[in-house]
Amino acid sequence: MDTYTAVKNRILVLCEEKKFSIHKLALESGVAPSTIKNILYGKSKNPGIVTIKMLCDGLGISITDFFNTSDFEKLEQEMV
Repeated sequence: MDTYTAVKNRILVLCEEKKFSIHKLALESGVAPSTIKNILYGKSKNPGIVTIKMLCDGLGISITDFFNTSDFEKLEQEMV
C-alpha cells in the first residue's frame, strides 16, 4: 500500500466511524468539499499536512491518532 492509499482509507474509515458525510466533514473541518473529494477520488495524491490536521480537528482526533494505525506502520519508503 502506498501513502496516498493509506491516507485515503484512513479518512474513509474515520468518516464511517463518526457517521460523517463528505459535506459534514467539510463543515466540521473547514476544508472545502472539493478538496476532500479530490483526496478521496485520487485527483490530489499529495494532501498537505495542514489539510490533514484540519481534517483531524474536524473529526475530533489528534494528528497522532490519525497516523497511529498498522497501515502507516507498514509503509515502505517511497521514491518519487
